[in-house]
Amino acid sequence: MTRCQLQAALEAAVLAPSPHNSQPWRFEVTDGQVDVLLDESRVLAVADLGGREARMSCGAALFNLRMALRAQGLPVYVSLMPVAERRDLLARVRVSGHLAARADELVLYRAIPRRRTNRRPFRDDPVGGDVQKALRQAALHEDARLVLLDRPERYGAVSTLLRFAENAQRQDVDFQDELLAWVAEDPDRLDGVPPLASGPPPLMEPLVLLRQYGSDGDKRPREYEQEPLLGVLLTHRDSARDHVRAGQALQRVLLTATAGEVSTSFLSAAVELPASRSALRSLLGDEGYPQAVLRFGYGYPPPHTRRRPVAEVSTCLQTQG
Repeated sequence: MTRCQLQAALEAAVLAPSPHNSQPWRFEVTDGQVDVLLDESRVLAVADLGGREARMSCGAALFNLRMALRAQGLPVYVSLMPVAERRDLLARVRVSGHLAARADELVLYRAIPRRRTNRRPFRDDPVGGDVQKALRQAALHEDARLVLLDRPERYGAVSTLLRFAENAQRQDVDFQDELLAWVAEDPDRLDGVPPLASGPPPLMEPLVLLRQYGSDGDKRPREYEQEPLLGVLLTHRDSARDHVRAGQALQRVLLTATAGEVSTSFLSAAVELPASRSALRSLLGDEGYPQAVLRFGYGYPPPHTRRRPVAEVSTCLQTQG
């Protein structure tokens, strides 16, 4: 693995999504090896107590890293949680030899810089069956399940739960204080979410409520889609290892959507509040542990949120010789 190959891979890794764009990852590099670590100082103390979403974010960064290395013809070997005594060391990636990239890996790699969270209104155009199947297949490829809410009774119950959870967070002073700290009002800030990335206020309350970053007073109200396609990402278990797996599945789903010109956004409140997450699991028939709730549809792409440079989040370690 050359320096240029490594740089390209890390530049792709840091484009992963994270709650409030907190970017809770670090990378340690030695010859032919990259360790993906959780930066515990960037775990959200209120929204992400326990660090589940932060571990998923690192899993998403790991997936980007994998695809960037594969796109360059490098075989990738991944070990999750390789050192039991180091809970911050989530994955170890080894590279050796040469193996031509598959067409689907190249498609996903090229989608990485185009993926972004779209909190704006979607059109009412339905997401077709073939695209839905590709999204579900993407999750399955990473040992997870994406349940798309296509039954009216299940859709109604889950959307009600989503609204309840979002309203609960809007009334939680600790959550709102933490959220405010991650609103990137300064255009030079390299983390957090700028107000421009939030959608406009709705003309009327939509079926699902989206998280707002900063004031929306200067934005003209617009009508949101009435019934967006909703999906819940599930894993069989709920350990730290499963959270990293879930992050990889999440990113494969998001990049598959991006490649198909489908916009996505997160409806995180229902999986951030323990009571809502437990209720969501029950609503889905205890089929697995809910890790993320996603909104899919078609809309105009929003601007990118900024990222810290690779040099700030990576360390090159000297090998022993």
